[in-house]
Amino acid sequence: MWAGASIGAAGILTACSGGGEDAKGAAASGAAGGKPRAGGTLRVGALGHASAITRDPHGTQANESDYLILALVFDTLTVPGTRTNTAPRLAASWESSADLKTWKFKIAKGAVFHDGSPVTADDVVWSLKRLRNTPSGEARLPGIQAKNISAEGNDTVVLVSDYANAELPVLTRFTTFVLKKDTKESEIAKAPGTGPFKLDWFRGGNARLVKNDKWYGPAVHLDAIEVTMFETPQAMANALLAGQIDLASNAGAVAARTAQSRKDVQVLRRPNDMAMPIVMRTAKGSPFADERVREAMRLVVDREAMVKQVLSGYGTVANDILGTGDPAYAKGIPQRKKDLAKARQLLKDAGFDLSKTYELVTTEDISGLAESATLFANQAREAGIKVKVVKQESGAFWNKTWKNGDFYTTYWGTNDSVIFFASKTMTSKAGQNESGWSDAGFDAAYRKVIGTADATQRATVLKELQQIEYDRSGYLLWGMADGIDLAAAKVQNLPKLAGYGRVQLEGVWLS
Repeated sequence: MWAGASIGAAGILTACSGGGEDAKGAAASGAAGGKPRAGGTLRVGALGHASAITRDPHGTQANESDYLILALVFDTLTVPGTRTNTAPRLAASWESSADLKTWKFKIAKGAVFHDGSPVTADDVVWSLKRLRNTPSGEARLPGIQAKNISAEGNDTVVLVSDYANAELPVLTRFTTFVLKKDTKESEIAKAPGTGPFKLDWFRGGNARLVKNDKWYGPAVHLDAIEVTMFETPQAMANALLAGQIDLASNAGAVAARTAQSRKDVQVLRRPNDMAMPIVMRTAKGSPFADERVREAMRLVVDREAMVKQVLSGYGTVANDILGTGDPAYAKGIPQRKKDLAKARQLLKDAGFDLSKTYELVTTEDISGLAESATLFANQAREAGIKVKVVKQESGAFWNKTWKNGDFYTTYWGTNDSVIFFASKTMTSKAGQNESGWSDAGFDAAYRKVIGTADATQRATVLKELQQIEYDRSGYLLWGMADGIDLAAAKVQNLPKLAGYGRVQLEGVWLS
């Protein structure tokens, strides 16, 4: 998710390319390293649930296993980068008009589908329109209507925004997967992509991917990647320790503690990897509609204890602002701390009913998520707030509770952009507005940020936006979990990017 490329001031179209950017930064590996060796099969474990499997690259990917497979088979226009937050992928470069409303993305030279046919602007336009017309399309391409997506020649795609948006390239990461024009719905699951690997087979959430020799990107060293879906981090970690897989993605802190003494296992740690906020519905009729109640909830939390107990110390305290890895993150805003006396007074002033029990809904999709809900419930009792933790099966949680519940946990990866979360989850019309928050001041600050080309000026306005989020939003973000991947010693050149950056496995090789 993340801060867009820099913008110059002159010309009708101002270059915004990430050219030369390395989108595949790698973490240090425990083995000897050296020259990449070609060949071999990487066996990867990733979290997922059978009830949430999706084969559609434009569908809702609740499973990390599904996203990993899709991200290796299909390409997005841009991807997370190491030197800038947004790096080229299927789009080799991009540029904007002076008013920041019209953006042109040029397709990478040599890009072809797995069947050998060239990728054209018409393919990309068809794919983006299909994406935009999904239920989550507005969230994935905010400000871009399907009718305003067009082709210019054979290799250029034009997006016209409803409003000035300096951050549009940031918002084309992760979900802008490209398929061939006019792919039938019945053929989506087996449609050819443009990515570094081709689908060999898929069975019940597990898959085998083989090297795509026609890929336009850097050399791919592996012959194949086999993906195994695990429903729990512990089962996945056990498989790694038993030698059944080579990489356990997002294995969690408990697994890291277990593996630390093993010399044959690498423990890779990524800071600012995952946010696990508590969501409070702000809409009228919710127990948390009064911002004084939301402030009280944020004051009952012992953040240090949450990081220590829920994350086993593999994380950092957060300050109720999403996007902690953003270079423009507002570190100057005072750290919110536990203050039970103030919390009680705020609840009294707001007329909050302490005789009721409030359900906090969670799921066990991610290690520590349910545990965070339980510990929060225990801490809330100190302020006289009765909270009952309700655990839901993954499918029910995402279909019923997410975006609708009054009080629930959620999680997000790749936290390198404040504006990403503002766009996706907090503006009044955000397609994934998890708390139902509508704040005119926040909306105005958001439009001002994305409509400002100068990076220094944008950072100033971005601080104002973060202050509003800190004061009034529906999020209680108590901490940031480190990303913990476990890998066999032979696995080299693993991605070092946080969040979904971990799925960029095309540069990995085996020693």
